[in-house]
Amino acid sequence: MSRSRRMAAAASVLAMAATGLVSAAVIGVGPAIADHCVPGEATASPSPSAQQRNGNQNQQDQDQQPDQGQQPDQGQQQDQGQQPDQGQQQDQGQQPDQGQQEGTGQQQDADQQAPQGGGAAILDPAASPAPEGDGQTQTPEGDDQAQAPEEEQSASTFSRRGRPTRTATPTPTQSETPDEQPSGTASPSPTETGNGEEEACADLGPFPEDFIDIRQVPPRQLGARIGRSGSRGTFVSQCGRNENRHNNPDNFIVAPGVSNGAHHLHDYVGNVSTDAFSTDESLAAAGTTCRLNDRSTYFWPVLRDRNSDQNSNDPDGNVGQALTARAVQLQFRGNATSRVVAMPRFLRLITGDAKAATNGGANARAAWSCTGFQNRIATDKYPLCPRGSLVLRILDFPSCWDGQNTDSANHRTHVVFPGQNGACPQGTRAIPQLRMTLAYSVPQGQSFAVDAFPEQKHNPVTDHADFANVMPDRLMRFVVDCINRGRRC
Repeated sequence: MSRSRRMAAAASVLAMAATGLVSAAVIGVGPAIADHCVPGEATASPSPSAQQRNGNQNQQDQDQQPDQGQQPDQGQQQDQGQQPDQGQQQDQGQQPDQGQQEGTGQQQDADQQAPQGGGAAILDPAASPAPEGDGQTQTPEGDDQAQAPEEEQSASTFSRRGRPTRTATPTPTQSETPDEQPSGTASPSPTETGNGEEEACADLGPFPEDFIDIRQVPPRQLGARIGRSGSRGTFVSQCGRNENRHNNPDNFIVAPGVSNGAHHLHDYVGNVSTDAFSTDESLAAAGTTCRLNDRSTYFWPVLRDRNSDQNSNDPDGNVGQALTARAVQLQFRGNATSRVVAMPRFLRLITGDAKAATNGGANARAAWSCTGFQNRIATDKYPLCPRGSLVLRILDFPSCWDGQNTDSANHRTHVVFPGQNGACPQGTRAIPQLRMTLAYSVPQGQSFAVDAFPEQKHNPVTDHADFANVMPDRLMRFVVDCINRGRRC
C-alpha cells in the first residue's frame, strides 16, 4: 500500500473516533457514580458553613411532627456528652491492633485498643469493677426463656457484617427537602449527570467537618464516681440486633397515630408490634425478641452506608444502605449516690434530640466512639475508627423519676438526668438507667450517617433513642435487686 493511501486510511479512522466521541457527549454518556453521597467525594461544590446548614428553627416545616421534645431536661447540669466514670474502665491490657500503630506512638497507652481482625468485644465504656455481690451472672428462677435470641453482646460473635435492612420508602410528606445546587457548567445532555448527583448529595449532609479521627479526641473523665452508698450492679436485657428487620419511620411516643411521624427509619428490638399506633394494651399483648419475656420496646434511627445509592428517592434525604448493628447491648445500671427503685410499667423515655442541629444542644445526648477507644467520646462528630475497630453509638437515658408519671407533655420532665455529682435532683427517685451501646462495621472514611429530619443535615449531634418499659413486674423487681446488690445479671 502506498504511503498516501496509508495516510488516508489513518485519517479515516481518526474521523470515526472523533464522531464517536461527539456522539457520546450528545447522548450524555458519563462515568457511573458510586460514592455520590460520601462527604469527602462530593467536592463539586463547597459544603455549606455551619451557620448555613444549621439554618433557623423558624424555617422548619410546620407540618412535620417533632421526633423529640424541645424542652431542656430539668436538673441536667452535667456536660452533654458525659458518660459514667472513666475510673470504671474495662481492662486496659488489650493488645493494640498493628494497623493502629502510629509513628510517634502518642497517647496509645491511654487508649483501649481494638484487637486485630475487627473482633473487638463490645465492653461497657465505663464497665463496673468486680461487683460487691457474688459476681456471678444471675437470672430469675422459673421465668420463661421462650423466644430467646442468640446472645449478641460481643462483636466477636459475628464473622461478617449483618445483611442490610429492607428499607421501604416512607410515605411522601410535606417535609422540607434539600434544594439541588446548580451545576457549574451546562450539561450537553438533558439527563442528570454524575456531577449533579454529587452536588445534590453534598447539600444533604453530613459534611467533612462532621467527622473526626477518634485518636484526635482527648481522653476524658466520664461521669461521677460511684460512692459508697451508690448501686453498682447491672442487668442486660438480651433482645438481639433486629435480625427480623423490624423497621418503620414512626414514633408512637412523640407522634402517636402518625405514619412517618419520625421522617427517618427506626430500628426496633424487643416488642415485635411497635409502630405509630402502639398503645400500652397492644404492647402488653404482643410478642418480643427479648429473653425473660421483656416486652419493652427499644428503638433508634438507623445508620446508613452512604457509599450505596439505595433509598435514593427518599423524600427526606435519608439515602444509603441501612446497616444492621454488629452487636447491641441494652444495659440497666445503678446510681452513683443511691439505690434504685423500680420503673413503673409503661414508663416512656427519650434521650437526645433529633433536632439538636437547629434546636441547640440543651437536650443533645449523642455519644460516638470506637471499640478499643471507649474512653474517647465525641458528642458532635462521627468517629473515624482505625481498621479492626467498630463505630459505637452510646445512648444513655434519664434516670431520675418524679415518682408519679409515666409520661409528660414534652416527654422529658417526668424523668430527668442526674446532676454532675451523679445524684438525682430533689423530689425525684433513681431508677435503673438504660444504656444502649450499638456497634457497627462501616466502610473506611467519611462513609456513614445517621438517619435524620431533612433540615438537620445528618448532623451527628442529632442521635437519639426511645424506650417504653413493658417488663413484667417480677422481672423489674429482679433488675432492681441485681443493681442494688451489686450483681451482674
